[in-house]
Amino acid sequence: MLDLAAAIAHHLLIFGLFGVLAAELVLVKQSMDQAGARRVAAIDLWYGVLAVLILVVGFSRAIYAAKGWPYYSHNAFFWAKIVTFGLIGLLSAPPTIAFARWRKSGQAPNQSQVASIRRFLWAEVALFPLLLIFAAAMARGYGVMGPG
Repeated sequence: MLDLAAAIAHHLLIFGLFGVLAAELVLVKQSMDQAGARRVAAIDLWYGVLAVLILVVGFSRAIYAAKGWPYYSHNAFFWAKIVTFGLIGLLSAPPTIAFARWRKSGQAPNQSQVASIRRFLWAEVALFPLLLIFAAAMARGYGVMGPG
């Protein structure tokens, strides 16, 4: 039962994170005003909270749930998924910093700032499907490296 609960929580958190990313992409636009900048900054806090929860639940699942750490630690797709999640996290840093600056400045972002942040958001979106691909491959036993 723990394995099922952890899997469900992990999947819901991942979909929640993608939902927040989609909301940011919709809200960050050329016509964005100061109220929109404050709104996206508030939403971005959830991005960080969900990302941390994904890591906690995901690693707890890898260590304590049915398959256990030996299964995951010897799987190339597990590590590809971790690296991809890390890259998405790195790409999320510039938008988070920009959102905080926009909120603090009390001014709406200019077109150049919006365009730059949208590139980061789209890069995150582009990487997201890899998480699902790697998870599906891993769950089916592909990518085993050595003993495991």
